[in-house]
Amino acid sequence: MTDLRGPAVVLLTAVGAAMLTAGPIMVARGRGGKAEIRQELTEQKITFPEADKLPPALTRHAGATVSTGPQAKAFADMIAGNVRQATGGRTYAEISAELATRRDDEKLTALRQTAFMGQTLRASLMSAYQAWHLTTLVIALGLALMAIGAALIMTAAVLATTT
Repeated sequence: MTDLRGPAVVLLTAVGAAMLTAGPIMVARGRGGKAEIRQELTEQKITFPEADKLPPALTRHAGATVSTGPQAKAFADMIAGNVRQATGGRTYAEISAELATRRDDEKLTALRQTAFMGQTLRASLMSAYQAWHLTTLVIALGLALMAIGAALIMTAAVLATTT
């Protein structure tokens, strides 16, 4: 029977080393992505209103500048509520369809613009929120790669010393 310990040790060591190399790169890229999102959100100077102007679920954000993914989602939720209130719960598409039959209705035209702007801003903030989660995933995967890589190298070392 052929002894496969030698090739197994080489393979485990190579794969482990690759994972130990890729892991820190993923962690760095994930952290860099989070920093980019934080910088972009901060540069937008989006600030939550004071507590008395916020829904109860969002009062903890009162006066805060949006700089993280979770804050972007909270602000997007606030926008969604404001748009729902302004449009009576109708979407941009529904208002546009209604406007097609009432072309000269200036109030409906302004309402469509409100819906469009609100839904566009909300989508932008939700993109930042999703990117925030993606960077968190990249960081976690990088840490997992490092742990698995170290375990593979340790396994190879043990395998190399056994007879």
